[in-house]
Amino acid sequence: MEGRVMKDAAAEEIVARLSSIDDLYFPRAVQSTAASSDQRKSVLLDLLRRDPAVFLERYGSQLSVDELLEFDGLKHDYEVDWHLKNLRKKISPTSEELKSRSVAVRNRRLAYLNKLVLEGQYFSEDAMRDREPYLHHEYVGKFQDLMGRNMARPGERWSETLMRRAEEATLVSRIREEQQRLGVAECDWVGNEKMEESEEESEQEEVETEDEEEEEEEKSAGASSEAGRGENKQGTVLLPPEEMQEMMDQFTSIMQQKFLSGEDHEHLDYTKIDNDENLDDHWLREVGLDAEEKYFGDD
Repeated sequence: MEGRVMKDAAAEEIVARLSSIDDLYFPRAVQSTAASSDQRKSVLLDLLRRDPAVFLERYGSQLSVDELLEFDGLKHDYEVDWHLKNLRKKISPTSEELKSRSVAVRNRRLAYLNKLVLEGQYFSEDAMRDREPYLHHEYVGKFQDLMGRNMARPGERWSETLMRRAEEATLVSRIREEQQRLGVAECDWVGNEKMEESEEESEQEEVETEDEEEEEEEKSAGASSEAGRGENKQGTVLLPPEEMQEMMDQFTSIMQQKFLSGEDHEHLDYTKIDNDENLDDHWLREVGLDAEEKYFGDD
C-alpha cells in the first residue's frame, strides 16, 4: 500500500487550512456538527480519509497546485484520477484546452442569449435603453418623441407615472453627460426640444389665426413621413417605419454582441453562464435538428 495513501501530515495541513475558510460549504446533514473550527476540521478529515473522490469534487476548487500533488498517491482510484485531471486542466490548461474552453464559452453564451431573446425582457427596447441610454439615443431615441415618454399611460397609477418620469429624467441626464463628454453641441443635447416647444407655444398664442394652416402643415408632414422622412413640431426627424425598424435591429445587434463579448458583467453573472454545462444541451439539440433536416432533405 506504499504510495497509495496520503501522508497524515499533508492531510492535516489541507483540512486545517480549509476549516479556516468562513463560507466553506458543508452539506445540511453535517452543518450542526461543523460549528467550530475543530469540528469542521474533524468532518473534513473524515471525508478525506473515507472518500477522497467526493472530497475533491466538493473542495477541489479550493486547493492549490501543491495540495493537489498530495493526492497523486491516490490516482489508482479512477474517480480521484478524473477529478485531479479536471482540476489541473482548469488551473494550468494547455493551448488546445484553452481553445476548446473558448469555443465552449462562446457556445454557452449563444445558448443563453437565445434564452434571453425568447424570454423577451433582457433585450426589450426599454431594458436595453436602461443599460445603454446614449447608444439607444444615437440609433433610435433621437428619432422618437421624447415628450411622449413622460405622458401617463392607460391604466397607470399617478404614482407609477411619477416614478417613470423620475427614471426618465435620470436616463436623459446620463445621455446628456455622455454628449457633453463627447463634445456634442449644446443645441443638439437631448431634451432641448422642450425649450423649442415652449417658444413655439408662445408664438401660437400670439398668432391664433395660423392654427388652421398649421393643422394642414401637420397633416402634410404626417403624410410625407409615411412615404419618407418628416419632422414633428419639436424638430425631431421622423423615420418611416421600415427605416425605424432597421435602426432598432442595428441597435439590438450591437447590444447582443456586447453581451457575447462579456461587456454586460454589471448586469449578468458570466461565471455562472460560462460554467453552466446544461447550456451545452442547446447545441446538442441543434446538431440533432440539423442531422434530422439533412436526413429528410436527402429523401
